[in-house]
Amino acid sequence: MIKGITRAGIGQAGDFENLVKLAAEYGFGAVDASGAELEGLIAKFGKEGAIAFLSEKKVVIGTMGLPVEWRQTEEKFRSDLSRFALHAEVASALGCKTCCTYVLPSTDHNAAHFMVLATRRLRVCAQILDAYGMKLGVEFVGPHHLRTAWKHPFIWDLDSTLDWIDTIGQRNVGLLFDAYHWYTNEHTIEDILKLSAAEIVHVHINDARDIPVSEVLDNDRLFPGEGVIDLGGFLRALKQIGYKGVVAQEILTNNPPSDSVEKLLERSKNAFDRVYRSAGLE
Repeated sequence: MIKGITRAGIGQAGDFENLVKLAAEYGFGAVDASGAELEGLIAKFGKEGAIAFLSEKKVVIGTMGLPVEWRQTEEKFRSDLSRFALHAEVASALGCKTCCTYVLPSTDHNAAHFMVLATRRLRVCAQILDAYGMKLGVEFVGPHHLRTAWKHPFIWDLDSTLDWIDTIGQRNVGLLFDAYHWYTNEHTIEDILKLSAAEIVHVHINDARDIPVSEVLDNDRLFPGEGVIDLGGFLRALKQIGYKGVVAQEILTNNPPSDSVEKLLERSKNAFDRVYRSAGLE
């Protein structure tokens, strides 16, 4: 499994070119990106130059964030679609095979109507991605406080998300599987072992404080191995089912980190080394 980083939790890393350089320097093999960042890389180096730059640094694009706002109005959704194919084309050209989005566990919309709209919209996004050989990852969000943050409950657990993915009905849709949301749902190792590697598009890793699960906050995450999540078991189970993709750190916090990017990346490197060793992966 490829160790990866996102921008969450590593401070001010500069532009995307610099982020890739830093990832390589600290031993990470993947970086999550936005479509705009990938466009910028090609604008600077050209397509072949950008491919060569990533190859030289031995860094792949872990995933592209879905640049389409599918949760709001139809007008906003259609407006964002106008550039989506271009972003997918750019990402695919740089070897990126996945695009991911998250699903909040409650909504102010009528939940049944929202489900209908969201299913259709994500199906459209998946169809566009499929034309470029890419998969769509859907992330359920588990923390309890978000389940009542808006008027109506929606989806927040593994089984419901898998059923929804089946309803979307596109072969290239799977899970963005985050250890934090696995933990806040009190899912088990056995739940992971029931999955197939093909159902998982991308993985996020982080840790949680030693407080009751119902009090764990989405934006209060710790570096891997600094909290109470059984990340060794989580990673071992992923290996057992044959997952070989990217495992990217995502440390969401209420306030931006104050340490230097170099210090934070060193902390990240040590955190990954620790949990990979505990999982028997190194």
